[in-house]
Amino acid sequence: MATVKVDKSNFEAEVLKAGEPVVVDFWAEWCGPCKMIAPALEEISNELAGKVKIAKLNIDENPELAAQFGVRSIPTLAVFKGGEVADIKVGAAPKTALSSWIAGAA
Repeated sequence: MATVKVDKSNFEAEVLKAGEPVVVDFWAEWCGPCKMIAPALEEISNELAGKVKIAKLNIDENPELAAQFGVRSIPTLAVFKGGEVADIKVGAAPKTALSSWIAGAA
């Protein structure tokens, strides 16, 4: 399963009401570190398909959602479980670190 694009129109259904834990990647087109971790998140999404959903939210297109969850720098990854933020990680990291963090948080 590839990453899912979320915005204000589908955030509630895809993230807050999801049956599985959801990792939301708050990112922007101009963010170099965001682009660095994108391929790793795609791979993790495929590896953990059915266990964890990986969603991408463009903060330039959805500033109100970024503000709602206190995103001040990107990339910010937030794990949502049962509609609540369970954990947050700010900054880029290698795939191994991202996998470990997502597996532990989810």
